[in-house]
Amino acid sequence: MSTLQAVTHVENIRYDQQVQALYIIDQTLLPNEEKVIPLRTAEEMYDAIRTLKVRGAPAIGICAAYCLYALARTIPEENGGAFLRRLESYGSYLNSSRPTAVNLSWAIGEMLRTARAHAGDPREALLEALWEKAKAIHEDDIEKCTRISEYGLSLVKDGDGILTHCNAGPLATSRYGTALGPILLGTERGLHFHVFADETRPLLQGARLTSYELQRAGVDVTLICDNMASIVMKNGWVQACFVGCDRVAANGDTANKIGTSGVAILARHYGIPFYVLGPTSTVDMACPDGDHIPIEERDREEIKTMWYEKPMALPEVKCYNPAFDVTDHELITGIVTEKGICRPPYSQSLAALFDNKQ
Repeated sequence: MSTLQAVTHVENIRYDQQVQALYIIDQTLLPNEEKVIPLRTAEEMYDAIRTLKVRGAPAIGICAAYCLYALARTIPEENGGAFLRRLESYGSYLNSSRPTAVNLSWAIGEMLRTARAHAGDPREALLEALWEKAKAIHEDDIEKCTRISEYGLSLVKDGDGILTHCNAGPLATSRYGTALGPILLGTERGLHFHVFADETRPLLQGARLTSYELQRAGVDVTLICDNMASIVMKNGWVQACFVGCDRVAANGDTANKIGTSGVAILARHYGIPFYVLGPTSTVDMACPDGDHIPIEERDREEIKTMWYEKPMALPEVKCYNPAFDVTDHELITGIVTEKGICRPPYSQSLAALFDNKQ
């Protein structure tokens, strides 16, 4: 098997119906260890999402859908109101694990709507409907990522330098990914890009995940720390920036891994187009702007001790560790979705996505 095939078609989330078990790749162990772990209980599922064993907005949504199906199978009540109340309780519990990524609440909502629609069915029919919905959410993301990759590929040409921030490849989604999708698809078709992968501190996702995926896929990738983005742009080595997103507000403001807004500001200064790539399930039309996007704050130890043999700050030093920041819509050249490329004004172009019945 070629390394390219191995990466672009990686099974980061898999539900085995023969043994009725959900498996994920533990992304906290990459790149040094590739380990598949089972998720059996609600507590294990919550922990996997909260501690980033599974991460990336689309991947979290896919995982949550399979989680609710697996948990539904454990509910002793046959169907009806008692079953729904228990499943809704599981949904609320999982939804509290990561507040920023809208795909999590979206997928949970889809599963609960399916359960309500089939609450009066026999138990096996109800479980079958939930299985079909979870599988459809997964298959839909594969199709969406492929379309996003096609649209994104139209924005760059052979030989371009591309800077990406955080990780939005197959591990974070399905198949090609979003921000990495055009790069992987183009590479499959014989195009050559040079990619600068931001380290994305404090979780090092550019180093541990993005450079891992691209290197294995045969892409020319250079790892840089986040504070090196300015010099590679100034040197003329970057012709486009591709980033993913965890939530897009109705006005086009986007939440992504901390540091993304800084990249967008630098790109504007150097005249480099800055593109956000994500499925329409990431667009939250009920959220008017970035000020209304909840920003998750993570444990201070991610800054002080997580990747170090010894602590890198005194125990009493205060830390501020937001997981995301918001990029203002005025800094975004285009938002690439499976339905096409949205351009300013985003309040109109994003709304048009949901009027389009394609």
